[in-house]
Amino acid sequence: MTARRRLPNRRQAETFEIEVGGLHYVVLGGHFADGTLAEIFITNGKAGSDSDTAARDSAVVASIALQYGVPLEVLRHALMRDAQGRPSGPLGAALNYLAAGLRP
Repeated sequence: MTARRRLPNRRQAETFEIEVGGLHYVVLGGHFADGTLAEIFITNGKAGSDSDTAARDSAVVASIALQYGVPLEVLRHALMRDAQGRPSGPLGAALNYLAAGLRP
């Protein structure tokens, strides 16, 4: 098993907003010193709602996977997509933006 890559106490991060399924989300992506994605946080305006809990939980799992060495592309391609190939959920949408260096 690969060892977990620890994050420095201070690290580069970026915050942006996305909309998925009519819901608004705020995303924060933190990076390792080499610039690779290390962590992701996702919240929406309905704190405590099912959609907020699901977004937060998925981001925690993705962050742990990234820190254990799972490539970003593996995570992106494992997530649900619609018939046009667009991400179906907030984690997929956020990872697409972070991977491409885009902003909504």
